[in-house]
Amino acid sequence: MSRLKVGLLFGGSSEEHPISVKSAQEVARHLDPEKYEPFYVGITKAGAWRLCDGPGPDWERRDGRAVVLSPDREARGLLVLERGRYETLRLDLVFAVLHGRFGEDGAIQGLLELSGIPYVGCDIQSSALCMDKSLTYLVAASAGVPTPRFRIVDQGEDVDPGGLGYPVFVKPARSGSSFGVGKVGSECELAGAVEAARRYDPKVLIEEAVSGSEVGCAVAGSGGSLFVAEVDRIALTHGFFRIHQEDDPEGGSDNATFIVPADISEESRTRVQETAKAVYRALGCSGLARVDMFLEDDGRVVLNEVNTFPGMTSYSRYPRMLEAAGVPRAELIDRLVAAALAGRTR
Repeated sequence: MSRLKVGLLFGGSSEEHPISVKSAQEVARHLDPEKYEPFYVGITKAGAWRLCDGPGPDWERRDGRAVVLSPDREARGLLVLERGRYETLRLDLVFAVLHGRFGEDGAIQGLLELSGIPYVGCDIQSSALCMDKSLTYLVAASAGVPTPRFRIVDQGEDVDPGGLGYPVFVKPARSGSSFGVGKVGSECELAGAVEAARRYDPKVLIEEAVSGSEVGCAVAGSGGSLFVAEVDRIALTHGFFRIHQEDDPEGGSDNATFIVPADISEESRTRVQETAKAVYRALGCSGLARVDMFLEDDGRVVLNEVNTFPGMTSYSRYPRMLEAAGVPRAELIDRLVAAALAGRTR
């Protein structure tokens, strides 16, 4: 039986470049060599594509051949460029281990759709919807899912700090992880927080601070066939949760502990899982996503955000939730690949 030729994309031009490399290292480590023949494509911070030996810590300092995605659907795969000539390297599937801008916002998904190559994860529309938190809230609310109250601050717009009820969170509308996110407790802090968020996106959200436990749920699959993994809870010692802002992420968060399975009642667990499925379906997600929510003291579940390609690092929440549900990483990869081939072969 021939092995599937899988293009593993990692790196990228967003602020989440180093996280993507760590995620790709874990995916590469769990690829079954009897099932898959991997081809590693690293995207530098400047946006150059390089065919390389793998997502090692120093891959950008090594020589790699320039490569681009073939736009020709009759030659699905990569065009490897060398000495003014190119050769075609056919692929059966692309596994884009990319986070944030250009990885989760529909950009790479659009490129892959044009090229006709099946790929792991959400499609263009759901990726774009989930990347913009304001659109995520609007669609989820229309499906009956509670969301935080928020307002949008457009580029160049001034905000009246006196018209808000503090504390509030200030966030880039379209950015990954916790980059640019700030908690504002008074009027005098607002302008600085908006300016910090604008470093990542000119469109900024100001939203109410929801009182409740931060919980998350890993979802996989599509349509009526969804797999919902264990729920986790983030136990904070101080401040607020800032993912991928830690000094030593492999050693644990600076102010948070992840409890998997979450130490909540069975009734609350079911409510969180059902809310995650409702959000996933309303936004048209497929393949995989992590739905982050707040669980209030009265049992009400409020949406926080949706990650259409959550971290796959050694310390990431998504694979931990799947493992707690009895799905190890190698099996998760098999499921994602099978879903991609079943849903996107065109």
